[in-house]
Amino acid sequence: MAKAKDSKGSTGPQGKLPKSRLKKIYHDKVVPALMEQFKYSSVMQAPRLTKVVVNMGTGYEEKELDKSMVDMQVITGQKPVATIARKSVSNFKVREGMKVGCRVTLRGERAYHFLDKLATVALPRIRDFQGLSPKSFDGRGNYSLGLKEQLVFPEIDYDSFDKIRGMDITICTTAQNDEEGRAFLKLMGMPLRDK
Repeated sequence: MAKAKDSKGSTGPQGKLPKSRLKKIYHDKVVPALMEQFKYSSVMQAPRLTKVVVNMGTGYEEKELDKSMVDMQVITGQKPVATIARKSVSNFKVREGMKVGCRVTLRGERAYHFLDKLATVALPRIRDFQGLSPKSFDGRGNYSLGLKEQLVFPEIDYDSFDKIRGMDITICTTAQNDEEGRAFLKLMGMPLRDK
């Protein structure tokens, strides 16, 4: 059964995504700015987005995991994978092999769409938001941040959610160091605070 196409020619949520606004900004504005700032000899040296990993820990209850997976699928537009405990921890009532969370890895257009939504819609909705910490880089240009609640995303209906769930988001880039990664993310619209 073929899916009906909308006026832009893209199919539904499982079909091909429309071109990302952020990807066009990256090619038109971000790459020339990075080449000028870091004196790259080739366009291929400019840092680019490789993937965005969204992770949610749920604990050991099966109902919690199911609801978290539904929330994450609605937020990211991609089906999450359950994460498995690698070792047993008796204090947390976790045994090796138990499902304790869910994770999604976004690449390509989906990663650009999610990063755009995160920077322009979700982060500004956080109460008393003062910008992201510039210290959350890993030394290789990748950036990690944590959100305390899933309600900052517009896809989650405030009236229908049952529990506040936090998530970790890791933005992986091809930057060689933190300075390049910081410049790349700032030009991409991420609200990083100055040092």
